[in-house]
Amino acid sequence: MSLNLHEKLDRIVLRAEELRALLSQAISGEDFVRASRELSDIEPVVARIDELRAVEQQAANAEAMLADPEMHELAEEELRSLRDRLPALQHEIRLSLLPKDEADERSAILEIRPAAGGDEAALFAAELFAAYQKFAALHGWRFEIMEYSDTELGGLKEGIAEITGRNVFARFKYESGVHRVQRVPTTETQGRIHTSTVTVAVLPEAEEVDVDINESDLRIDVYRASGAGGQHVNKTESAVRITHLPTGIIVAMQEERSQHKNRAKAMKILRARMYEAQRSSLAATRAADRKSQVGTGDRSERIRTYNFPQGRVSDHRINLTLYKIDRVMQGEFDEFIDALTAEDQAARLAADD
Repeated sequence: MSLNLHEKLDRIVLRAEELRALLSQAISGEDFVRASRELSDIEPVVARIDELRAVEQQAANAEAMLADPEMHELAEEELRSLRDRLPALQHEIRLSLLPKDEADERSAILEIRPAAGGDEAALFAAELFAAYQKFAALHGWRFEIMEYSDTELGGLKEGIAEITGRNVFARFKYESGVHRVQRVPTTETQGRIHTSTVTVAVLPEAEEVDVDINESDLRIDVYRASGAGGQHVNKTESAVRITHLPTGIIVAMQEERSQHKNRAKAMKILRARMYEAQRSSLAATRAADRKSQVGTGDRSERIRTYNFPQGRVSDHRINLTLYKIDRVMQGEFDEFIDALTAEDQAARLAADD
């Protein structure tokens, strides 16, 4: 480990000691909360640092014992074991020191829409939406459908869901982009494989304090909601369309029969889109090469192909192909997400060196 890294670890340990001393004093409620939060953030790192230094000390002791002929063999074996542990500990510490995305722990807004491919794209959009719902269930997250408009064939025109739980965005954020499907549609009589695409956007859920929205900047239109194929038409003007005039962001919501509920949902989505726009702008200014890294969230980037005839799913960002499309469509995305997370961490570690 470099001298700079050792000095950084010393500062973290010292800061933890300062915070513990501060918390033992009679400090105000707000200061206490702030210090407690900071200490809880760095305590896991301090525990890893303590473990690393204990192993380094044990290795130094074992190395000193090599000079003793009677202890040489035992010391050599212990030294080999300790040296095997050091790289993993150092790697864990370096990972823990990477700047954290403040949005990772948040809930998320998921938006899915068909792109190229007509009815087949809409059908796959519906299947992918259902797969993400199963993925959320596997993790114990709450999946609430905010907007779901379907086609006469059972496809999806637009699906929006709120996924609530801890670290939802950290897992879902890698799903933003263009998802491509290759298969023979049920309407295809010649047995030809068609290629269709679906766009997925995953936004961290924003609190009111994250985004300042002036009511004077909003144009709110109300209209009658209509169901698929003209069914379930609402006779009252319950549907809501909100336009944020400065940015041109438009959110329409008609899932609920209550205009008030539709407006609340539309505002939640508007805040998420504006918050994500701010995050994207900040990320772009911080790193000009951000688009070359994993997990950019660029909706125009083709990220994954689902090839049904071959039973495979390929992630193009990390060149990972899994031959278990049925399980993936049952919500088993974790193998991809674990690999994407590891690749993203490796890229950030390399940039930090």
